[in-house]
Amino acid sequence: MNSLDRLRKIFLRSLESDFSEPEWNRQPDSLYAPQRYILGIGGKRLRPILALMAAESMGRNALEALPVAHAVERFHNFSLIHDDIMDEAPLRRAKETVHEKWNTNIAILSGDVLFVKAYELICKNPPNLIPALMQVFNRTALEVCEGQQMDMDFETRNDVTIPQYIKMIEYKTAVLIGASLQMGAIIAEASESCQEKIYAFGKNLGIAFQLQDDYLDAFGNPLTFGKQVGGDIIANKKTFLYLTALQKSTHSEAQELSSLFATMPKDPSDKITAVKEIFVSSGAAKATEDEILRYTNTSISLLQDIKISQQHKDTLKSFADFLMNRNV
Repeated sequence: MNSLDRLRKIFLRSLESDFSEPEWNRQPDSLYAPQRYILGIGGKRLRPILALMAAESMGRNALEALPVAHAVERFHNFSLIHDDIMDEAPLRRAKETVHEKWNTNIAILSGDVLFVKAYELICKNPPNLIPALMQVFNRTALEVCEGQQMDMDFETRNDVTIPQYIKMIEYKTAVLIGASLQMGAIIAEASESCQEKIYAFGKNLGIAFQLQDDYLDAFGNPLTFGKQVGGDIIANKKTFLYLTALQKSTHSEAQELSSLFATMPKDPSDKITAVKEIFVSSGAAKATEDEILRYTNTSISLLQDIKISQQHKDTLKSFADFLMNRNV
């Protein structure tokens, strides 16, 4: 069994045990059932696994990082619930989103409780580590919210640049991956230098991960991707694919793409097909794949400066390779 599978099993056993705790029997059940649902319907558990992996790679037992792992998983699922509401998304992990299964008001409150629980879990760590953990968590939570607002703002702007888009996905997605690693390093009481380097590794990996997610949103298999394929196109999101296609396409294609992203048809099938054809013909699809590889390679190169064993570097590299090869 590789480290990724082993750490995932450790976290999933802990999560299953957690569901038997009294907190999940609190009332009203309509507030807690959606939390059990979103936490229980799968996902790759990337962020909690990274927290465990970082602690272990820096000399601690992975079990010591479980409170942090649960905290980042709760915060991540809080953000997914709210993100799905804002995007009016029908699916999450190939299942109904929380607001579709219950309603928007219940989804908002359930997400809020997950956020509160994340803070509660951070406070279960050794008292001398809580200030550093809280500093990283608060900074990250703020940046994730800023990234989400940027994402929504970009939907109605026609002047979004590629650097602005990269900054948005850095905040919305990548910083939480970096923070998961850094918080694991804090549990291991690693040096500030090691914390900063493993955070940078995670942040670059997170940008690659989100670019891959954007690519799969257009070109993924709906049976395995777990979300509505073409959702970003339907919502007129200015992704790296879209912005690159505008730069690389012919004048007529760019005009057609801009026109398509000014519409919200009741049946978006033809729009999705037309946009994907431009993404391919312009070279934007290939350019996105190249960018995913570039950020992944940057992330891997950063591992060389982290003072951990080669075995643990190889484990982290394997994790990066796993993310890069999500061919679904």
